[in-house]
Amino acid sequence: MAAYGPFDEEVGQRMLDRMAHRGPDGTATVRAGDAWLGTRYLAITDPETGAQPLAGSREDVWLIGDGEIYNHRRIRRELGEDRFSTNSDLEAALQLYKDEGVAAFERLWGSFALAVGAEDGRFAVTRDGLGIAPLYWARRGETVLFASELKAFDDEWRPAVEPFPPGHTWTPDDGLVVGPGFPAAEPALLKSRAPHEDPPGWVFDALRDTIVRAVQRSLDAAVPVGVLLSGGVDSSIVTAVAARLAAQDGRRLPTFAVGLEGSSDLAAARLVAEHAGTDHHELVYTAEQAIELVPQIIAELESFDPPLVHSAVPHHLVAELASRHVKVVLAGEGADELFAGYAHYGRHATGDALHEDLLATLEGMHIGGLQRVDRVAAAHGIEPRVPFLDLDVVELALALPPEWKLIGPDRPAKWILRRAFDGWLPEEVLWRRKEQFGEGTGMNEVLREHYEQTVTEADLRREAAALDPPVRSREELAYFRIFTEALPGIDPARTVGRFTET
Repeated sequence: MAAYGPFDEEVGQRMLDRMAHRGPDGTATVRAGDAWLGTRYLAITDPETGAQPLAGSREDVWLIGDGEIYNHRRIRRELGEDRFSTNSDLEAALQLYKDEGVAAFERLWGSFALAVGAEDGRFAVTRDGLGIAPLYWARRGETVLFASELKAFDDEWRPAVEPFPPGHTWTPDDGLVVGPGFPAAEPALLKSRAPHEDPPGWVFDALRDTIVRAVQRSLDAAVPVGVLLSGGVDSSIVTAVAARLAAQDGRRLPTFAVGLEGSSDLAAARLVAEHAGTDHHELVYTAEQAIELVPQIIAELESFDPPLVHSAVPHHLVAELASRHVKVVLAGEGADELFAGYAHYGRHATGDALHEDLLATLEGMHIGGLQRVDRVAAAHGIEPRVPFLDLDVVELALALPPEWKLIGPDRPAKWILRRAFDGWLPEEVLWRRKEQFGEGTGMNEVLREHYEQTVTEADLRREAAALDPPVRSREELAYFRIFTEALPGIDPARTVGRFTET
């Protein structure tokens, strides 16, 4: 976390204590000019010398951060290895900032939330353009606070907390400044080709090669890495690619799956693991165990949106399983939003309409699916990585003619992505119907039936107006009650994304 302006360091220490789960590898604080920086960190790229806050060779500028800088090796080569005192990927951001100031952030490529404080009074906070790394802020008087989770903030600060906007930077002098913008918002590649025609072969090759390189970057760590294998096509593609890359290095990829007894996700995950030759681990849980976990998971997730809660329960369990074996996990998040994987995208008859819907969904992921991926992994002290949201993949996917993503009788959802990996997975998995994590594990029905029974229709009519837009169901009201008890003072209208897709 970070603070700028008048600040009681005891408040900062309390905030760090609430974030202990996010950084079991170390904690430290530093005063730098008018800034206070504090961190609970994971040591992933450089466990030996990469402790935060980072200062480099001269202790006059300090940096703390969450996430990963994908192009840190390229930046190191440009600046010269002699300038670096650690192997941490985040030191690339620090050294670049020393040279270029806030302009340095536009050259960073990855998932990150960073805060920099200097003895000469400089201070800056930035967040990656997709909002993969979490960041919240609150402003009161002359003081501004920043933290990775809602629960970090003290009670008196909570009404002012809101998400820090992705792709922005804040400094005391310039305020909030937008960065380079959302990648490839206007499709440009092969626009003249008729939408009903198949793309040329090189398009599938380019898509596959780009995803393979993204997975390879995501495997870059000095600690064990595994994959959360839901059994859906997205995590199965990540698994197939990562398993091949690991085998080339003489390693066997760990994979992790959970579900109720007999769930379709478990069966599909087992099939993929056997096909890819992974070191597979799985957990079978009961409906009663899942129901009992919900209050803990809502506090962990910091959301009461039913689709997120449904998927967060198995995600919590699979992250807990993975944390016994690895420190980094790859997930399939982002493919549905890039390649039109959800059923509701089928309502679009034109590419332009579909493209606008995809962009809107991507821009809201930081308070939706990405929030689930981050919070659940962080609760177990592991780092999540999402190779489908590597900027190379995002730019290519959004540059494709959106007509190629339209869902129709001859083109199921994500057909172009599936075709790109023809032969990499068993056919029954590669062309499996889309199921959300909560659906394929059996969570949706189990949780809905139980928690609806805890709220009456009269309760819903009386309490629905507590939110704007109003609470939509008895199940959502049950979760909202748990949320307000776990995070009193937080304004859900400012902080919580609510979606209709199930």
